[in-house]
Amino acid sequence: AAAHGEDAAVVGAVLQRGDDLVVRDLVALEVALHERVGDLGDLVHELLAVLLGLRLQLIGDRDLRAVVARVADAGARYVVSPVFRRSVIEACRARDLAAMPGCFTPTEILDAWDAGADIVKVFPATTLGPSYLKDVRAPLPQVKLMPTGGVTVEHAGDWIRAGAVAVGVGTSLLDATAIEAGHLHVFEANAERMIADVRAASGHEQL
Repeated sequence: AAAHGEDAAVVGAVLQRGDDLVVRDLVALEVALHERVGDLGDLVHELLAVLLGLRLQLIGDRDLRAVVARVADAGARYVVSPVFRRSVIEACRARDLAAMPGCFTPTEILDAWDAGADIVKVFPATTLGPSYLKDVRAPLPQVKLMPTGGVTVEHAGDWIRAGAVAVGVGTSLLDATAIEAGHLHVFEANAERMIADVRAASGHEQL
């Protein structure tokens, strides 16, 4: 399972309270980059206690290859993007970063996989449902898929049963309001419930 958040301060608060849980069971942390490239180094170094990646939301005229290089220099280990850009995958390959582009249709998914994606992020998964993953994997069993956007704590396991190799969970797991109020037990309870569901779905209840 992977957690992703928009606010580094919120993510930092979670890590201070539950870093062991994140490292052991959530496996990965994704922090949205948006246009905040200036303080990228400080942001990444603060969070390098866990397996860290940066999500690229920079789709305009910005030189994405240069941004990937800065992400790599800052210490990130993978790049997750909302869309498929071949240049981003090529830049990731050059810097030994895992590439996880966002795709929606089977054609996009296969094109991204053939271009060298390590995992294809199915996004947005809100309106698709787990059955979509199952249908896509029938003719494309070799492709590793990670649904993101609309995945909830309650139904994370359903996506694993449908063939996902991981799930990306955001606001359903990281309740910003509760966390900012200091109620980090809400995060811990959500994480424990989601992890148990994912373990059961993958057949690793004892891991």
